[in-house]
Amino acid sequence: MLSKHFRLLLLVGIAAFGLKSPAQLASANDWPSWRGPHRNGIAVDETGLQSEWTEDGPKLKWQIDGIGRGYSSIAISDGRIFTMGSRKDGCELIALELDGGRELWATPVKGGNPNCTPTVDGGLVYALGREGHLVAADVVTGKIAWQKDFPKDFGGRMMSGWGYSESPLVDGDRLVCTPGAKDAVVVALNKKTGETIWTSVMPDDIGGRGKDGAGYSSIVISHAADVKQYVQLTGRGVISMDAENGKQLWSYNRIANGTANIPTPLVKGDFVFCSTGYGTGAALLQIRKEGNQLVADEKYFLDAKDMQNHHGGMIVYGDHIYCGHGHNNGFPLCINFSTGKEVWSGGRGPGSGSAAILLADGNLYFRYEDGTMALIEATPEEYRLKSSFKLATKNGKSWPHPVIVDGLLYARDQNALLCYDVRK
Repeated sequence: MLSKHFRLLLLVGIAAFGLKSPAQLASANDWPSWRGPHRNGIAVDETGLQSEWTEDGPKLKWQIDGIGRGYSSIAISDGRIFTMGSRKDGCELIALELDGGRELWATPVKGGNPNCTPTVDGGLVYALGREGHLVAADVVTGKIAWQKDFPKDFGGRMMSGWGYSESPLVDGDRLVCTPGAKDAVVVALNKKTGETIWTSVMPDDIGGRGKDGAGYSSIVISHAADVKQYVQLTGRGVISMDAENGKQLWSYNRIANGTANIPTPLVKGDFVFCSTGYGTGAALLQIRKEGNQLVADEKYFLDAKDMQNHHGGMIVYGDHIYCGHGHNNGFPLCINFSTGKEVWSGGRGPGSGSAAILLADGNLYFRYEDGTMALIEATPEEYRLKSSFKLATKNGKSWPHPVIVDGLLYARDQNALLCYDVRK
Protein backbone atom coordinates (compact mmCIF):
# COMPACT_ATOMS: atom_id res chain seq x y z
CA MET A 1 0.00 0.00 0.00
CA LEU A 2 1.24 3.50 -0.81
CA SER A 3 1.47 5.89 2.11
CA LYS A 4 -0.81 8.92 2.11
CA HIS A 5 2.26 11.18 1.88
CA PHE A 6 3.68 9.27 -1.12
CA ARG A 7 0.35 9.31 -2.94
CA LEU A 8 0.15 13.09 -2.43
CA LEU A 9 3.64 13.53 -3.88
CA LEU A 10 2.72 11.31 -6.83
CA LEU A 11 -0.33 13.40 -7.64
CA VAL A 12 1.68 16.62 -7.35
CA GLY A 13 4.28 15.18 -9.74
CA ILE A 14 1.57 14.17 -12.22
CA ALA A 15 0.15 17.69 -12.14
CA ALA A 16 3.56 19.37 -12.37
CA PHE A 17 4.66 17.44 -15.45
CA GLY A 18 1.26 17.47 -17.16
CA LEU A 19 0.98 13.68 -17.09
CA LYS A 20 -2.37 11.95 -17.29
CA SER A 21 -3.64 10.02 -14.27
CA PRO A 22 -5.58 6.77 -14.78
CA ALA A 23 -8.81 8.64 -14.04
CA GLN A 24 -7.99 11.23 -16.72
CA LEU A 25 -7.33 8.48 -19.24
CA ALA A 26 -10.67 6.79 -18.52
CA SER A 27 -13.55 7.29 -20.90
CA ALA A 28 -16.44 9.52 -19.87
CA ASN A 29 -18.88 7.21 -21.69
CA ASP A 30 -18.21 3.54 -21.10
CA TRP A 31 -19.23 0.90 -23.64
CA PRO A 32 -19.14 -2.03 -21.23
CA SER A 33 -20.63 -4.79 -23.35
CA TRP A 34 -22.15 -5.98 -26.62
CA ARG A 35 -23.92 -3.11 -28.44
CA GLY A 36 -23.26 -0.65 -25.62
CA PRO A 37 -24.59 0.07 -22.13
CA HIS A 38 -28.21 -0.60 -23.16
CA ARG A 39 -27.46 -3.40 -25.65
CA ASN A 40 -29.32 -1.54 -28.37
CA GLY A 41 -26.49 -0.33 -30.64
CA ILE A 42 -27.09 3.34 -29.78
CA ALA A 43 -24.32 5.61 -28.46
CA VAL A 44 -26.81 7.85 -26.68
CA ASP A 45 -24.33 10.34 -25.20
CA GLU A 46 -22.22 10.93 -28.31
CA THR A 47 -22.71 14.42 -29.81
CA GLY A 48 -20.66 16.82 -31.92
CA LEU A 49 -19.65 14.14 -34.42
CA GLN A 50 -18.78 14.73 -38.07
CA SER A 51 -21.83 14.76 -40.33
CA GLU A 52 -19.82 13.94 -43.45
CA TRP A 53 -16.38 12.64 -44.39
CA THR A 54 -13.89 13.23 -47.13
CA GLU A 55 -13.27 10.40 -49.59
CA ASP A 56 -10.33 9.28 -47.46
CA GLY A 57 -12.54 9.19 -44.37
CA PRO A 58 -11.93 10.60 -40.89
CA LYS A 59 -8.44 10.78 -39.39
CA LEU A 60 -6.97 7.44 -38.34
CA LYS A 61 -5.86 8.31 -34.80
CA TRP A 62 -4.07 5.02 -34.19
CA GLN A 63 -3.88 1.40 -35.26
CA ILE A 64 -2.55 -1.64 -33.44
CA ASP A 65 -1.82 -5.11 -34.76
CA GLY A 66 -1.23 -8.44 -33.09
CA ILE A 67 -4.50 -9.01 -31.21
CA GLY A 68 -5.26 -12.26 -33.03
CA ARG A 69 -8.05 -13.63 -35.16
CA GLY A 70 -11.75 -13.59 -34.37
CA TYR A 71 -14.94 -11.61 -34.83
CA SER A 72 -15.15 -10.20 -31.30
CA SER A 73 -15.94 -6.51 -31.06
CA ILE A 74 -14.67 -4.42 -28.13
CA ALA A 75 -15.84 -3.25 -24.72
CA ILE A 76 -14.52 -0.06 -23.10
CA SER A 77 -14.54 0.67 -19.37
CA ASP A 78 -12.43 2.64 -16.89
CA GLY A 79 -9.69 3.57 -19.33
CA ARG A 80 -9.29 0.10 -20.85
CA ILE A 81 -10.32 -1.67 -24.03
CA PHE A 82 -11.26 -5.35 -23.83
CA THR A 83 -11.51 -7.81 -26.70
CA MET A 84 -10.69 -11.41 -27.58
CA GLY A 85 -8.34 -12.92 -30.15
CA SER A 86 -6.83 -16.22 -31.19
CA ARG A 87 -3.02 -16.07 -31.34
CA LYS A 88 -0.23 -18.64 -31.49
CA ASP A 89 -0.88 -19.80 -27.92
CA GLY A 90 -4.66 -20.05 -28.43
CA CYS A 91 -7.65 -17.86 -27.67
CA GLU A 92 -7.14 -15.03 -25.19
CA LEU A 93 -9.07 -12.31 -23.43
CA ILE A 94 -7.03 -9.15 -24.03
CA ALA A 95 -6.89 -5.79 -22.25
CA LEU A 96 -5.50 -2.68 -24.00
CA GLU A 97 -4.82 0.89 -22.98
CA LEU A 98 -7.57 3.25 -24.10
CA ASP A 99 -5.05 5.83 -25.29
CA GLY A 100 -3.07 4.17 -28.07
CA GLY A 101 -4.01 0.51 -27.62
CA ARG A 102 -0.89 -0.76 -25.83
CA GLU A 103 -1.48 -4.29 -24.56
CA LEU A 104 -1.82 -4.54 -20.78
CA TRP A 105 -2.44 -8.26 -20.29
CA ALA A 106 -3.84 -11.40 -21.93
CA THR A 107 -5.63 -14.33 -20.26
CA PRO A 108 -6.22 -17.73 -21.93
CA VAL A 109 -9.80 -18.73 -22.79
CA LYS A 110 -10.28 -22.21 -24.25
CA GLY A 111 -11.57 -22.29 -27.81
CA GLY A 112 -10.81 -21.29 -31.39
CA ASN A 113 -11.27 -17.93 -33.10
CA PRO A 114 -13.64 -16.07 -30.72
CA ASN A 115 -16.97 -14.40 -31.43
CA CYS A 116 -17.84 -13.06 -27.96
CA THR A 117 -17.57 -9.39 -27.05
CA PRO A 118 -16.43 -9.14 -23.39
CA THR A 119 -18.66 -7.67 -20.68
CA VAL A 120 -17.15 -5.43 -17.99
CA ASP A 121 -18.62 -4.71 -14.56
CA GLY A 122 -17.45 -4.00 -11.02
CA GLY A 123 -13.77 -4.82 -11.42
CA LEU A 124 -14.32 -8.00 -13.43
CA VAL A 125 -14.47 -8.67 -17.16
CA TYR A 126 -16.38 -11.69 -18.48
CA ALA A 127 -15.59 -13.54 -21.71
CA LEU A 128 -16.90 -16.68 -23.41
CA GLY A 129 -14.83 -18.93 -25.66
CA ARG A 130 -16.27 -20.74 -28.66
CA GLU A 131 -16.26 -24.08 -26.81
CA GLY A 132 -18.28 -22.67 -23.90
CA HIS A 133 -15.41 -21.75 -21.58
CA LEU A 134 -16.62 -18.78 -19.50
CA VAL A 135 -14.07 -16.76 -17.50
CA ALA A 136 -14.34 -13.87 -15.07
CA ALA A 137 -11.04 -11.99 -14.86
CA ASP A 138 -9.74 -9.02 -12.88
CA VAL A 139 -9.79 -5.92 -15.09
CA VAL A 140 -6.42 -4.69 -13.80
CA THR A 141 -4.36 -7.89 -13.78
CA GLY A 142 -6.27 -10.37 -15.95
CA LYS A 143 -6.15 -12.95 -13.14
CA ILE A 144 -9.07 -15.37 -13.35
CA ALA A 145 -11.51 -14.99 -10.46
CA TRP A 146 -13.73 -17.92 -11.50
CA GLN A 147 -14.61 -19.93 -14.57
CA LYS A 148 -17.27 -22.27 -15.93
CA ASP A 149 -17.49 -24.83 -18.72
CA PHE A 150 -20.92 -24.79 -20.37
CA PRO A 151 -20.86 -28.38 -21.73
CA LYS A 152 -19.33 -29.92 -18.57
CA ASP A 153 -21.09 -27.85 -15.91
CA PHE A 154 -24.53 -27.49 -17.51
CA GLY A 155 -24.70 -29.99 -20.38
CA GLY A 156 -24.66 -27.05 -22.77
CA ARG A 157 -24.68 -27.21 -26.55
CA MET A 158 -24.83 -24.96 -29.59
CA MET A 159 -27.49 -25.28 -32.30
CA SER A 160 -24.77 -25.52 -34.97
CA GLY A 161 -21.04 -25.53 -35.45
CA TRP A 162 -19.80 -21.92 -35.28
CA GLY A 163 -19.34 -22.00 -31.52
CA TYR A 164 -20.59 -19.93 -28.60
CA SER A 165 -20.86 -16.27 -29.51
CA GLU A 166 -22.90 -14.40 -26.92
CA SER A 167 -21.76 -11.55 -24.72
CA PRO A 168 -22.93 -12.42 -21.18
CA LEU A 169 -25.33 -10.00 -19.48
CA VAL A 170 -24.59 -8.42 -16.10
CA ASP A 171 -27.73 -7.48 -14.20
CA GLY A 172 -27.36 -6.43 -10.59
CA ASP A 173 -25.56 -9.16 -8.65
CA ARG A 174 -25.77 -11.75 -11.41
CA LEU A 175 -24.28 -12.78 -14.71
CA VAL A 176 -26.87 -14.22 -17.12
CA CYS A 177 -25.79 -16.41 -20.03
CA THR A 178 -26.95 -19.18 -22.38
CA PRO A 179 -25.40 -22.68 -22.12
CA GLY A 180 -28.19 -24.00 -24.36
CA ALA A 181 -29.01 -27.20 -22.42
CA LYS A 182 -32.54 -28.54 -22.19
CA ASP A 183 -32.65 -28.05 -18.41
CA ALA A 184 -30.26 -25.08 -18.39
CA VAL A 185 -30.91 -23.18 -21.59
CA VAL A 186 -30.19 -19.94 -19.68
CA VAL A 187 -28.51 -19.65 -16.28
CA ALA A 188 -28.03 -16.87 -13.74
CA LEU A 189 -24.73 -16.93 -11.87
CA ASN A 190 -23.39 -14.90 -8.98
CA LYS A 191 -21.19 -12.43 -10.87
CA LYS A 192 -18.49 -12.42 -8.17
CA THR A 193 -18.25 -16.16 -7.45
CA GLY A 194 -19.85 -17.97 -10.41
CA GLU A 195 -22.23 -19.87 -8.12
CA THR A 196 -25.52 -20.82 -9.76
CA ILE A 197 -28.54 -18.73 -8.73
CA TRP A 198 -31.06 -20.40 -11.06
CA THR A 199 -31.30 -22.41 -14.25
CA SER A 200 -34.08 -22.07 -16.81
CA VAL A 201 -35.68 -25.06 -18.55
CA MET A 202 -36.39 -24.91 -22.27
CA PRO A 203 -40.17 -25.11 -22.84
CA ASP A 204 -41.37 -28.44 -24.25
CA ASP A 205 -44.03 -26.85 -26.43
CA ILE A 206 -41.92 -24.20 -28.15
CA GLY A 207 -42.33 -25.79 -31.61
CA GLY A 208 -40.38 -27.76 -34.17
CA ARG A 209 -38.58 -25.09 -36.17
CA GLY A 210 -34.85 -24.65 -35.66
CA LYS A 211 -32.54 -26.86 -33.62
CA ASP A 212 -31.92 -27.52 -29.94
CA GLY A 213 -29.16 -25.50 -28.26
CA ALA A 214 -28.00 -21.93 -27.89
CA GLY A 215 -28.14 -19.54 -30.81
CA TYR A 216 -25.67 -16.75 -31.57
CA SER A 217 -27.60 -13.90 -29.95
CA SER A 218 -27.13 -12.10 -26.62
CA ILE A 219 -29.69 -11.62 -23.84
CA VAL A 220 -31.59 -8.34 -23.40
CA ILE A 221 -33.81 -7.09 -20.58
CA SER A 222 -37.50 -6.36 -21.13
CA HIS A 223 -40.20 -5.01 -18.82
CA ALA A 224 -43.08 -5.99 -21.10
CA ALA A 225 -46.46 -6.36 -19.36
CA ASP A 226 -44.78 -4.90 -16.23
CA VAL A 227 -42.72 -8.06 -15.67
CA LYS A 228 -38.93 -7.88 -15.64
CA GLN A 229 -37.71 -10.62 -17.96
CA TYR A 230 -34.71 -11.78 -19.95
CA VAL A 231 -35.31 -12.23 -23.68
CA GLN A 232 -33.02 -14.41 -25.80
CA LEU A 233 -32.97 -15.84 -29.32
CA THR A 234 -32.03 -19.54 -29.16
CA GLY A 235 -31.82 -22.41 -31.63
CA ARG A 236 -35.57 -22.94 -31.27
CA GLY A 237 -36.55 -19.27 -31.41
CA VAL A 238 -37.17 -16.47 -28.93
CA ILE A 239 -37.72 -17.31 -25.26
CA SER A 240 -38.38 -15.19 -22.18
CA MET A 241 -37.58 -15.93 -18.54
CA ASP A 242 -38.63 -14.29 -15.30
CA ALA A 243 -35.57 -12.34 -14.16
CA GLU A 244 -36.20 -13.28 -10.55
CA ASN A 245 -36.29 -17.06 -10.79
CA GLY A 246 -35.71 -18.13 -14.43
CA LYS A 247 -39.25 -19.43 -14.95
CA GLN A 248 -40.19 -19.57 -18.62
CA LEU A 249 -42.75 -16.88 -19.47
CA TRP A 250 -43.36 -17.16 -23.22
CA SER A 251 -41.74 -18.43 -26.40
CA TYR A 252 -41.95 -17.90 -30.15
CA ASN A 253 -40.77 -20.53 -32.61
CA ARG A 254 -41.69 -19.18 -36.06
CA ILE A 255 -38.54 -17.02 -36.31
CA ALA A 256 -36.17 -20.00 -35.87
CA ASN A 257 -34.17 -21.52 -38.70
CA GLY A 258 -32.08 -24.67 -38.61
CA THR A 259 -28.73 -23.10 -39.52
CA ALA A 260 -27.99 -20.11 -37.28
CA ASN A 261 -30.25 -17.76 -35.32
CA ILE A 262 -28.12 -14.67 -34.74
CA PRO A 263 -29.51 -11.11 -34.30
CA THR A 264 -30.10 -9.81 -30.78
CA PRO A 265 -33.84 -9.05 -30.34
CA LEU A 266 -35.09 -5.49 -29.99
CA VAL A 267 -37.25 -4.57 -26.98
CA LYS A 268 -39.54 -1.55 -26.73
CA GLY A 269 -42.31 -1.23 -24.17
CA ASP A 270 -44.56 -4.29 -24.41
CA PHE A 271 -43.05 -5.32 -27.74
CA VAL A 272 -40.21 -7.57 -28.92
CA PHE A 273 -38.93 -7.49 -32.50
CA CYS A 274 -36.92 -10.41 -33.85
CA SER A 275 -35.39 -11.42 -37.17
CA THR A 276 -33.14 -14.11 -38.61
CA GLY A 277 -31.51 -14.82 -41.95
CA TYR A 278 -31.34 -17.99 -44.07
CA GLY A 279 -34.61 -17.08 -45.76
CA THR A 280 -36.61 -16.76 -42.52
CA GLY A 281 -37.88 -13.19 -42.01
CA ALA A 282 -38.88 -10.95 -39.09
CA ALA A 283 -41.70 -10.55 -36.57
CA LEU A 284 -43.11 -8.11 -34.02
CA LEU A 285 -44.49 -9.66 -30.83
CA GLN A 286 -46.75 -7.96 -28.30
CA ILE A 287 -46.42 -9.33 -24.76
CA ARG A 288 -49.56 -9.24 -22.61
CA LYS A 289 -50.93 -10.80 -19.45
CA GLU A 290 -53.57 -13.49 -19.66
CA GLY A 291 -54.53 -14.41 -16.13
CA ASN A 292 -51.30 -15.35 -14.36
CA GLN A 293 -49.47 -16.05 -17.62
CA LEU A 294 -47.70 -13.96 -20.23
CA VAL A 295 -48.59 -14.44 -23.88
CA ALA A 296 -46.69 -13.35 -26.99
CA ASP A 297 -49.07 -12.27 -29.76
CA GLU A 298 -47.65 -12.02 -33.27
CA LYS A 299 -48.59 -8.54 -34.52
CA TYR A 300 -47.03 -9.08 -37.92
CA PHE A 301 -44.59 -11.36 -39.72
CA LEU A 302 -42.41 -10.19 -42.60
CA ASP A 303 -41.30 -12.63 -45.27
CA ALA A 304 -37.58 -12.87 -45.98
CA LYS A 305 -37.97 -10.93 -49.22
CA ASP A 306 -39.31 -7.97 -47.22
CA MET A 307 -36.99 -8.04 -44.20
CA GLN A 308 -34.39 -10.45 -42.86
CA ASN A 309 -31.33 -9.52 -40.82
CA HIS A 310 -28.47 -11.96 -41.09
CA HIS A 311 -25.95 -10.94 -38.40
CA GLY A 312 -25.30 -7.19 -38.65
CA GLY A 313 -27.86 -6.24 -36.03
CA MET A 314 -30.90 -3.96 -35.95
CA ILE A 315 -31.66 -0.66 -34.22
CA VAL A 316 -35.00 0.74 -33.08
CA TYR A 317 -34.90 4.54 -32.99
CA GLY A 318 -38.10 6.45 -32.37
CA ASP A 319 -40.92 4.70 -34.23
CA HIS A 320 -38.70 3.00 -36.80
CA ILE A 321 -36.31 0.09 -37.22
CA TYR A 322 -33.08 0.52 -39.18
CA CYS A 323 -30.98 -2.40 -40.36
CA GLY A 324 -29.13 -4.10 -43.16
CA HIS A 325 -31.59 -6.32 -45.02
CA GLY A 326 -30.94 -9.57 -46.85
CA HIS A 327 -29.16 -12.82 -46.14
CA ASN A 328 -25.42 -12.02 -46.15
CA ASN A 329 -26.37 -8.55 -47.37
CA GLY A 330 -26.62 -5.13 -45.79
CA PHE A 331 -29.14 -3.36 -47.98
CA PRO A 332 -30.06 -0.25 -45.93
CA LEU A 333 -33.68 -0.50 -44.81
CA CYS A 334 -36.08 1.52 -42.65
CA ILE A 335 -39.43 0.06 -41.58
CA ASN A 336 -42.22 1.31 -39.35
CA PHE A 337 -41.93 -0.42 -35.97
CA SER A 338 -45.69 -0.73 -35.36
CA THR A 339 -46.77 -1.87 -38.81
CA GLY A 340 -43.69 -3.41 -40.43
CA LYS A 341 -44.29 -1.35 -43.56
CA GLU A 342 -41.20 -0.32 -45.53
CA VAL A 343 -40.47 3.42 -45.19
CA TRP A 344 -37.41 3.48 -47.42
CA SER A 345 -34.80 1.23 -48.92
CA GLY A 346 -31.30 2.24 -49.95
CA GLY A 347 -30.79 -0.47 -52.53
CA ARG A 348 -27.41 -2.14 -52.20
CA GLY A 349 -25.78 0.88 -50.54
CA PRO A 350 -22.11 1.81 -50.95
CA GLY A 351 -20.67 -1.49 -49.71
CA SER A 352 -21.23 -5.20 -50.20
CA GLY A 353 -22.00 -8.10 -47.92
CA SER A 354 -23.57 -7.97 -44.48
CA ALA A 355 -23.55 -4.67 -42.56
CA ALA A 356 -22.89 -4.29 -38.83
CA ILE A 357 -24.57 -1.10 -37.63
CA LEU A 358 -24.33 1.53 -34.91
CA LEU A 359 -26.24 4.77 -34.25
CA ALA A 360 -24.64 7.93 -32.87
CA ASP A 361 -25.54 11.62 -33.03
CA GLY A 362 -28.45 11.08 -35.40
CA ASN A 363 -26.54 8.99 -37.95
CA LEU A 364 -26.20 5.31 -38.71
CA TYR A 365 -22.74 3.80 -39.16
CA PHE A 366 -22.94 0.87 -41.59
CA ARG A 367 -19.83 -1.27 -41.58
CA TYR A 368 -19.98 -3.52 -44.63
CA GLU A 369 -18.35 -6.92 -44.99
CA ASP A 370 -16.05 -5.56 -47.72
CA GLY A 371 -14.52 -2.96 -45.37
CA THR A 372 -16.68 0.01 -46.42
CA MET A 373 -17.86 2.31 -43.62
CA ALA A 374 -20.95 4.37 -44.53
CA LEU A 375 -22.71 7.24 -42.78
CA ILE A 376 -26.49 7.23 -43.29
CA GLU A 377 -28.86 9.70 -41.67
CA ALA A 378 -31.22 8.06 -39.16
CA THR A 379 -34.40 9.63 -40.47
CA PRO A 380 -37.64 8.10 -41.78
CA GLU A 381 -37.99 10.92 -44.31
CA GLU A 382 -35.85 9.28 -46.99
CA TYR A 383 -32.65 7.33 -47.54
CA ARG A 384 -29.78 9.80 -47.14
CA LEU A 385 -26.27 8.46 -47.64
CA LYS A 386 -23.99 11.18 -46.34
CA SER A 387 -20.49 9.72 -46.73
CA SER A 388 -18.49 6.53 -47.02
CA PHE A 389 -14.85 5.43 -46.96
CA LYS A 390 -12.73 2.28 -46.96
CA LEU A 391 -11.27 1.15 -43.65
CA ALA A 392 -7.48 1.18 -43.48
CA THR A 393 -7.25 -2.62 -43.27
CA LYS A 394 -9.17 -5.62 -44.56
CA ASN A 395 -7.82 -8.74 -42.89
CA GLY A 396 -10.97 -10.77 -43.37
CA LYS A 397 -14.71 -10.35 -43.49
CA SER A 398 -15.40 -6.99 -41.88
CA TRP A 399 -18.06 -8.28 -39.47
CA PRO A 400 -17.27 -7.01 -35.94
CA HIS A 401 -19.69 -4.32 -34.82
CA PRO A 402 -18.26 -0.77 -34.68
CA VAL A 403 -18.09 1.20 -31.43
CA ILE A 404 -18.03 4.95 -30.76
CA VAL A 405 -16.85 6.32 -27.41
CA ASP A 406 -15.88 9.95 -26.73
CA GLY A 407 -15.92 10.83 -30.42
CA LEU A 408 -13.63 7.96 -31.42
CA LEU A 409 -14.79 5.25 -33.81
CA TYR A 410 -13.31 1.78 -33.21
CA ALA A 411 -13.31 -1.00 -35.80
CA ARG A 412 -11.90 -4.44 -34.99
CA ASP A 413 -10.48 -6.21 -38.05
CA GLN A 414 -9.16 -9.63 -37.07
CA ASN A 415 -5.55 -9.00 -35.98
CA ALA A 416 -5.96 -5.20 -36.06
CA LEU A 417 -7.88 -2.56 -34.13
CA LEU A 418 -8.45 0.79 -35.84
CA CYS A 419 -9.33 4.01 -34.00
CA TYR A 420 -10.71 6.96 -36.02
CA ASP A 421 -11.37 10.48 -34.75
CA VAL A 422 -14.91 11.38 -35.87
CA ARG A 423 -15.29 14.54 -33.78
CA LYS A 424 -16.11 17.76 -35.61
